[in-house]
Amino acid sequence: MSYRLEGQLLEVCDCKVLCPCWIGEDPDNGTCDSVVAYLIERGEIQGIDVSGMALAQLLHIPGNVLDGEYRCVLILDDRATLEQQNALTKAWNGELGGALEEMAELVGTLVEVRAEPMECSVVEGRGILRIGNAVSADMEPYRGPDGEVTTLNDSIHTTIPGSPAYVSRATHWTALEPQLGWNISLENHNAIQGAFRFEG
Repeated sequence: MSYRLEGQLLEVCDCKVLCPCWIGEDPDNGTCDSVVAYLIERGEIQGIDVSGMALAQLLHIPGNVLDGEYRCVLILDDRATLEQQNALTKAWNGELGGALEEMAELVGTLVEVRAEPMECSVVEGRGILRIGNAVSADMEPYRGPDGEVTTLNDSIHTTIPGSPAYVSRATHWTALEPQLGWNISLENHNAIQGAFRFEG
């Protein structure tokens, strides 16, 4: 086994709630600009411990999510050693197989890989995401009549294969990324949270 990773997902995009990409429909704006961040609580890649590390994909999706050809800026946790950064990059580039390879196949252009300070957390369904000066978002899940978090299961597209997604909204989301032409400031747009377990 090349990798085993467990942790929390935080995702925001410029679609309204709920992002149509998750059910295979075209994004609300014709394109979708999205940040997908993974906090690895426990994990190793080819024997390298990456527990406590985070990484994020800043994605421009040019049309239907299933058609791929995304433009991607990959941001690694600046606390990671060079060895850890190389391992994380290999895994998320799809070089080590498994679910991460399937997701990597949708990326058409890897624009840049760089390290930034990152803060990711999910506590009682509430998410916080900070990536250097590039991204800031606060997320709040929707809840059912019993107070439990609303979940999405068995969707045709997912960034956490095999796990339910928490349907959420970003009370605020700002993103500044010149490489993708972003200068975003939105309130109450789509967010997704959830737990992941990847093996490959």
